[in-house]
Amino acid sequence: MLSRLLPILALLLAVCGPAGAQAPVEFDTGPLTVVTRDGTRHDFTVELALTGQQMARGLMHREELAPDAGMLFVFPQRVASFWMKNTLIPLDMLFIDRRGRVVHIAERTTPLSERGISSRRPVIAVLELAGGTAERLGIEPGATVESPALP
Repeated sequence: MLSRLLPILALLLAVCGPAGAQAPVEFDTGPLTVVTRDGTRHDFTVELALTGQQMARGLMHREELAPDAGMLFVFPQRVASFWMKNTLIPLDMLFIDRRGRVVHIAERTTPLSERGISSRRPVIAVLELAGGTAERLGIEPGATVESPALP
């Protein structure tokens, strides 16, 4: 039985690589500003997840995220769902509608969780920041996100 499985295992390793191996994914970066409802502006430099490959990788396998950094996922309008599988740090996920408004925030998501995290309504983007950033900066639903990457 094992002798029949070895060729299959060899083929899987040739196609997928060794367990845990991750092909490098490059991200462009850009400026982003979150404007709270009281008009306070918070500037970030974010990595842009615009392709399927970039979105699939996201912030997986990262051990830290700077307080003024994040990742912006941009896609056609839809109800978005994310999970934290292979994501090692807690994140705040800000779900952004077509007007650039934050409509929902999932704060301090649980690392490595496979539980779905939903936007709850159609959005065009998700901004991921280090866990606790929304609370620390007073970012709540109704804040506005400004970025050249947003349509």
